[in-house]
Amino acid sequence: MSHNRILPTKNSWKNLKEYHIDEKVGFVLPTPQEELPYPYDQWISIAKNLPELIDKNELRKEVEKLKMVSIDDLKDHKSQRLAHLVLGYITMAYVWNQGGEDVCEVLPKNIAVPYCELSKKLDLPPILVYADCVLANWKKKDPNGNMDILFSFPGGDCGKGFFLVSLLVEIAAASAIKVIPDLLNAVKCEDHNTLQRALRYIASCLKQAKEEFKQIHEYVDPNTFFNVLRIYLSGWKGNPLLPEGLKYEGVWETPKKFAGGSAAQSSVFQCFDVLLGIQQSSGEESSFKFLQEMREYMPLAHRKFLQSLESAPSVREFVISKGDAKLRADYNECVKAMADLRKYHLKIVAKYIVIPSKNKHKTNSTSEETSEPENKGTGGTSVMTFLKSVRNTTEKFLLNVD
Repeated sequence: MSHNRILPTKNSWKNLKEYHIDEKVGFVLPTPQEELPYPYDQWISIAKNLPELIDKNELRKEVEKLKMVSIDDLKDHKSQRLAHLVLGYITMAYVWNQGGEDVCEVLPKNIAVPYCELSKKLDLPPILVYADCVLANWKKKDPNGNMDILFSFPGGDCGKGFFLVSLLVEIAAASAIKVIPDLLNAVKCEDHNTLQRALRYIASCLKQAKEEFKQIHEYVDPNTFFNVLRIYLSGWKGNPLLPEGLKYEGVWETPKKFAGGSAAQSSVFQCFDVLLGIQQSSGEESSFKFLQEMREYMPLAHRKFLQSLESAPSVREFVISKGDAKLRADYNECVKAMADLRKYHLKIVAKYIVIPSKNKHKTNSTSEETSEPENKGTGGTSVMTFLKSVRNTTEKFLLNVD
């Protein structure tokens, strides 16, 4: 992949690092930690053996034997992120166990208390989020750059394929983040040439993200994803299997509702929406509300970066004000690339959620019954309705080029 590269200034990188944004991988956690010391190694041991423990129906028994530990010795960011990932895996496995047929409505306090305390420290919800299972769940397998995931759910290599393809999409799109400081400076200084080069670079990175997304067909089986992996990614908000939510024993008196991991929790795509002035609030109000809610599932530093972009000079308004057809065309390439990604996401959802769900209900039902579940994402929203709304709104932000 070749681009006309625009290298950001050192000061720009200093500012981005304050938001936990890495030069090479963007919002992805660079070189995640893989192990935790005693006494947290007991969590790692269970997380590494989840599929086997679930298969033998021993997972819950092993979790219930865990000793209650304080999180006070988890002092650095990477160890805290690893612990949040591990406890998220254990929680999802404990709740859904062998596939959601024997759902547990109470998370025992020996997991619930440290998990909620850690989540409070990180300002994340106590559930497996995108920042855990995609952004922090990877390692380099060998010097050639081949990657693997740290922890797995049942379903064989389905989870590995799903999380790593998501990671590659994230990294491809994140390559464009490094030009944002210089792009905003170009707007401020009215430097058309730098702005155009930056817009072209961003468009090319977003197009590369779509190319990476296509690998999902090679590595992820639709039926395994829908019938196995998806269950373990499901949350307890808008989920009929846990209508009241999950009780976190020793933490809250009443059950709490949290959404499962969702691509809507990715900071990178909300980042480019904000940068390009694509305001989802102009479409379906429910879509805007859901996207805003999903920000609470992002790491705090990333949320602050999105807020900083919202107060930055408007790229869209600058492009409109200049009446430059070439500048408008370069801006439109970025918007088109975002719309194309969302169109492709719709195709993926149809293949991996809608069709397998319809097939499942045809198999399990002899009567004609309308089925809502095929339209539900792991985040708890009506996924096709949501994605169509977001795609349509994105396309409305294309500018007329005379």
